Amino acid sequence: MIIDLYWSRSESAIDETDKKYGGYLKTVAYNILCNREDAGEAVNDTYLKAWDSMPPQRPNILSAFLAKITRHVSLNMRRANVAEKRGGGEIDLVLDELSESLPSGSSVEQEIDAKSLTETLNKFLGSLKQSERDMFLRRYWYMDSIKDIATMFGCGESKVKTTLYRLRKKLIDELGVDYNDYRH
Repeated sequence: MIIDLYWSRSESAIDETDKKYGGYLKTVAYNILCNREDAGEAVNDTYLKAWDSMPPQRPNILSAFLAKITRHVSLNMRRANVAEKRGGGEIDLVLDELSESLPSGSSVEQEIDAKSLTETLNKFLGSLKQSERDMFLRRYWYMDSIKDIATMFGCGESKVKTTLYRLRKKLIDELGVDYNDYRH
């Protein structure tokens, strides 16, 4: 129904999107930006990009489509904020963890292009048990803290860290490269 509102260029599309997905999108943005004001701005930018994208795009799953836009907008905002002032935060830890799975001297973007990671990640995620997949996505897509993930899964932080470490090693294997080429 909401997608149809976008396609008919109804101004209520954004209001309905905000009612249904606003909280979810703010959580995605906040986990990346760690600032409520910036998260709100990222969500507003998401609505504008969704408005500009539909039509011609007609997403199959609106929540995933919006989350992808929010994540992209938030990461771009984060990069701009970090460029202005060097700061810490969960996203830096997450990217450091993932960098262990990439060859030295390569950027995340270069590896994505070089290995067609979209297909590889989909295959990798499809091979995991539901709980492992959920934990991996909570950390590396939604950028939740280890503490929050432990609470969600009803386990200790050490179990979350160990599970994520093993999943990163499994991802390296899935990428089909020599483990010795990777940072530890």
